[in-house]
Formats: sequence, C-alpha cells, structure tokens
Amino acid sequence: MTALITLSHGSRHPQAEPGIRRLTALAGEIAGVDALAAHLEFDEPSLAAAAALAAERGHDDAIVVPLLFTRAFHARHDVPEALEQARAATGINLRLAEGLGTGPEIAAVLAERLAADAPEGAHVALYPAGTSDPGGVAALAQLGELIAALSGRGVTVVPATGPVDPGAGLIEVAAEHDSVHILPLFVTEGLLLDRITTLITRIQDATGARITHSTPLAADLAALVAGRHTERAAT
Repeated sequence: MTALITLSHGSRHPQAEPGIRRLTALAGEIAGVDALAAHLEFDEPSLAAAAALAAERGHDDAIVVPLLFTRAFHARHDVPEALEQARAATGINLRLAEGLGTGPEIAAVLAERLAADAPEGAHVALYPAGTSDPGGVAALAQLGELIAALSGRGVTVVPATGPVDPGAGLIEVAAEHDSVHILPLFVTEGLLLDRITTLITRIQDATGARITHSTPLAADLAALVAGRHTERAAT
C-alpha cells in the first residue's frame, strides 16, 4: 500500500510534535497504511527525512497530506519546495494530496466540537493562526459562516495574527456577548494558542463575560486525513 506522510508546519511548542505523531498514527490505522509524520520547520523529521524512512521501510510511493487549513504562502510555496527537495534526495515518488482546507468537512468537524464543548447560547470566537493572504482571509470568513449555519450560533473570526491583536479582538467579542466560546482552528498545541488562553481570566474580569474554549482538533482530524490519502491514491 502507498504510505501516508503528514506534513505539518511545525512548532516550538513541546506538545505539538507528539500531537502530530498521534494524529498521523491514527490516520494511518484508519486508512490501513504505513504512516509517518514530517514537518516544514522547527520539528523533525523533515519531509526528506520522512521520505527516506519510508524508502527504508520498502515504500517507493507515498502520499503527502499537508496539515494546513488555508492555501496561503506555506501551501503554495513551502510545501511544493519541500516535495521537490524530498524527491531529489530520496527518489521516492511523492504525490501531494489536498490539505485540510476550510470547506464543509472541516466545518462539520468544528460544529461537532462545538456541540460537545460549548455552553448553550455561547457566541463562538473562531481562532485560526491567521494569514495575510487575501484568499486565505476570505476562506476563513466563509468557514465561519459554514460553522454558524451548522451550529446555529453566531461566529466571529478572531485570528491569532494580523492587524488586530487577538486579545483586543476577543475583548471586543466578549464586550458584546455574555458567553463566548473560543474554537481553535489548530491541529495541535501551539504557542499562538497558548497566547490567547492565557488571557482568558483577564478578559473575563475586564468584560464580565464567561469565556470557555476547546482544545486543538488533533485526533478529530484523523478520518479527514485518511480520506485525503484515499482520494489521492485513487487518482
């Protein structure tokens, strides 16, 4: 069977890499294939190193699933560059699958998480890493609309990076709603996620709102990742 290699952005957070490994292993179990994790930066192995390991295990073909939500700079530039370098270094046939995306599949996963985690009536602060790419910004706004339609809740996108500080963005949302639930658009733990959760108590005190939050999507994405592998393997 064609191996699965997940490709994350990578993070300096100590819990990020173990989370990616667990997600990758579960996705491999669902797809019924050998699965390896790789990272663009900060963590090891690189895609080239993961491809070399796949070759050592007897694979000459692998499908790479980027663990990225938007088709911004990393998806358009860093991922193709990493694939070319890995192909040149190993000779293994690496085929690129679709990333996680911001479409109905992710919206459904997030809506299910809301149903499990969010207090009744809470307004949702969708918290992505953020992007300066106009297409990525539009995709995140559309994702917020999809989640709102599925969950029946109000949704405001509060990016971790961008022209507005996320703390200020969350204060603005909390000032308008008695209950706010932060819904991270994160695969696993990250410093940008820690950045907002450490502000919760202070923002609650400042606004009087009750603020709750979900954890990263992690294993909830395993079926989607396995599906991306299966779809690409069929083409």
